[in-house]
Amino acid sequence: MPSRSLLRLVRTITTLTPKRMPLHAPAPQSPPRDYVYFMNRALDDLIKSGDVGSALNMFDEMPARNGVTYNLLISGQGRHGFAEAALSLYSTMVSQGVEESAQTFSTVLSICTNGGFYREGTQVHCRVVLLGFSSNLYIGSALAGLYLHMGLADVALVIIRELPERSLATWNLILRGFCDVGRPDLLFGLFGEMKVDGFEPNGLSFCYMINGCATEKLVDEGKQLHCQVIKAGWAESQIFVANSLVDFYSSCWCLNDAKQLFISVPVEDVISWNSIVSVYVGHGLLLDALELFSRMQFWGQRPSVRSIVGFLNLSSETRNIDLGKQIHCLVKKLGFDQGSFYAQSALIDMYGKCGEIEYSISAFESLTEKCMGCCNSLMTSLLQCGMVEDVVELFGFMVGEGFGFDEVSLSTMLKAISMSACGSLTNTDLVCGCAIKSGYESDTAVSCTLIDAYSRWGCIDLSHEVFEKMVSPNVTCFTSIISAYARNGMGREGLEMLDAMTKRGLKPDEVTFLAALLGCSHSGLVEEGRFLFYNMTFHHGINPNRKHYSCMIDLLGRAGLLSEAEELLKQAPEEADCAMWSSLLRSCRVHGNEMVGRRAAEKLIEFELGDPAVTLQVSNFYCEIGEYQNSMQIREIAMGKKMTRQIGHSLIEAKTRSQH
Repeated sequence: MPSRSLLRLVRTITTLTPKRMPLHAPAPQSPPRDYVYFMNRALDDLIKSGDVGSALNMFDEMPARNGVTYNLLISGQGRHGFAEAALSLYSTMVSQGVEESAQTFSTVLSICTNGGFYREGTQVHCRVVLLGFSSNLYIGSALAGLYLHMGLADVALVIIRELPERSLATWNLILRGFCDVGRPDLLFGLFGEMKVDGFEPNGLSFCYMINGCATEKLVDEGKQLHCQVIKAGWAESQIFVANSLVDFYSSCWCLNDAKQLFISVPVEDVISWNSIVSVYVGHGLLLDALELFSRMQFWGQRPSVRSIVGFLNLSSETRNIDLGKQIHCLVKKLGFDQGSFYAQSALIDMYGKCGEIEYSISAFESLTEKCMGCCNSLMTSLLQCGMVEDVVELFGFMVGEGFGFDEVSLSTMLKAISMSACGSLTNTDLVCGCAIKSGYESDTAVSCTLIDAYSRWGCIDLSHEVFEKMVSPNVTCFTSIISAYARNGMGREGLEMLDAMTKRGLKPDEVTFLAALLGCSHSGLVEEGRFLFYNMTFHHGINPNRKHYSCMIDLLGRAGLLSEAEELLKQAPEEADCAMWSSLLRSCRVHGNEMVGRRAAEKLIEFELGDPAVTLQVSNFYCEIGEYQNSMQIREIAMGKKMTRQIGHSLIEAKTRSQH
């Protein structure tokens, strides 16, 4: 039979045969000379048309195959979302002794990288070395891409440097990878090495370098790159380079430069519009952002998900529910409520942070397809609104429906358990076991939440154990362990941790100092607290806020230094609130200071006594100093407002059960 007729017949039979059904006519026992070649062409046609099932049927019925046959089907399965089947077919190819080619390795490594099959990818790397393909430029680039996805940028760089020759695309891959894995500090050295290797940077090279400068806030270096971009002519010829410069200047708070660059970009470029709108939204400049947003719509440009999410995040931060609802309407109009995971998550998060948990739940339930990210957003919203039991229930729903969980889910779940009336140390251990089993034990967010959770159960030794297992603890990790010590009245140990932190070259932030001050307050370390309070300003350049002042007032009040506490309260940069005066009054009652206590009580009355606990505190104070009439008047005011005090409760764990 002529070869063309054979090819036509094969295609006809394949089209008429149902998927996954065997061909009725057996393949010829002695296929023609060009049989495999023409069958491979037919196989390629089926894969390109998207009919992978028929392609697999044809493959199964072929009496003779070669490496090209396997390569075609492996590539097709990977391209159409059947990554595991493709890797299984590759394993069959190796076991049957079919010779692998450079194309085989490039395809399989790409599937491993994109699908997250990192263990399989490293096994393929062994085959690459064994068969002598290590010096191949394309395979080397694919291996570098695999290790960059794994976060092993140094390994990727070694692989690239060992290649006998490199290309500009290879260097761009390395520049992008180091930027993505959070190693922008090495970019300029690699940039110089690329030039020494004989390659002049193109638009992509500059984009990756500029993004690195934006991440590290390297203003001078970024401006030097801008000069090189202008000299090379990339800013005018490649709009994406100009957009990356807009993002760079906005990240470094050079908004005028960002706006000037935006003006130089053609008006029809939708990316630049969304970029500049996101810039103003990201910096909280709502009016400017809305003005640009209106002009953007006037020119007929469609807002991107990035712009929409930016507005929703700004609504969350400012608790501007009206703006959030307007953006929600726009989300529905643009179809982002069903088509974008980021917009859906931002909507759920926005309503939760604005205290409208009903709307948050409604937005979640209206989704046709739920995902882990949207579940995480609802979990954090429920937690913020104090609905801890619902958080636990939602976590069970995620696991039961097969969504799985990640570090955000685990962190939120641990916080919920530590705050829940039904929580226990046993439940915390169970979630910790999930974290270990799923490989999230070393995640910073999960570890910090575990430190916090164990400290709430009084198990400070377990908190310390989690901290000690951290390979490279950052500021957040140290703050968590300092806070854990503070919660358990171990202020001196917290100060030792603060000292260890600064010796490592880490700079404590305002949250770190607050945790250390709380430890001093709970441990009665007055001199240490005073030193810390003034040291944070003079040596670290951090101005104390209301919480720091409140903590110091509590520390001085507990020590009986009430006049000093009152003077410090008056020096607070913001007007003293009810909590500060209440703390001072509580200390006055303990130490019997009627004069300062009277002034504190009068200030609390000026706040209109909206808190039942504070009202009772003021009433009891007047009763203690013998002014029964004032005490009764305040109680009558509370009764007139129908105030009710929430009854507190404590839990202890006995025989794995929580007892009230």
